[in-house]
Amino acid sequence: MTKKERATFVINTLNRLYPSIPIPLDHKDPYTLLIAVLLSAQCTDVRVNLTTPHLFSKADNPFDMVKLSIETIREIIKPCGLSPMKSKAIHGLSQILIEKYQGEVPQSFEALEALPGVGHKTASVVMSQAFGVPAFPVDTHIHRLMYRWGLSSGKNVVQTEKDAKAIFPKELWNDLHLQIIWYGREYSPARGWKIESDSITQTIGRKNVIKEAQKKSR
Repeated sequence: MTKKERATFVINTLNRLYPSIPIPLDHKDPYTLLIAVLLSAQCTDVRVNLTTPHLFSKADNPFDMVKLSIETIREIIKPCGLSPMKSKAIHGLSQILIEKYQGEVPQSFEALEALPGVGHKTASVVMSQAFGVPAFPVDTHIHRLMYRWGLSSGKNVVQTEKDAKAIFPKELWNDLHLQIIWYGREYSPARGWKIESDSITQTIGRKNVIKEAQKKSR
């Protein structure tokens, strides 16, 4: 298969498996999504979804969040890890949203990435899922699968994002990045991977990746 044919196979398979696509992080608006994505750094979405109800019951908007002390925020979000850094970022970005954006989350990559604790991936998720702007946030699942499927070199997430945007149609980016995440979790995880359950990699994957997976399955 050519790279374009492999990409088409991925799109068709994922559309069949995930005709409706759930959003991994629970949220009700752009602000709560921004906070949830920030908390998800080096933490599972499941853990974030268990933690945010407590946080958002006290503050689900920047005006209420800045009324909490950094120490209070840190105690609440401690299960998500990196709580000293994340609590400062949450408090700091909330203050900036009030001072510069009337409490609203800005709708541009540049403005989002200027906020404390917000990198390109976080900004991409917010632009995609909150505002519907085409973006292709690359997490560990997408990075891993793009390499396994021979669609990216696997050197780093920056290159993976460039490769994904080059091979997949722009109008599919917002759905496709979520579909790949769900597929990675269900069928092609980093650990406990069973190649016989991973139909996409079996069909289009790199030969060396498939051979290695088959060895581990024996």
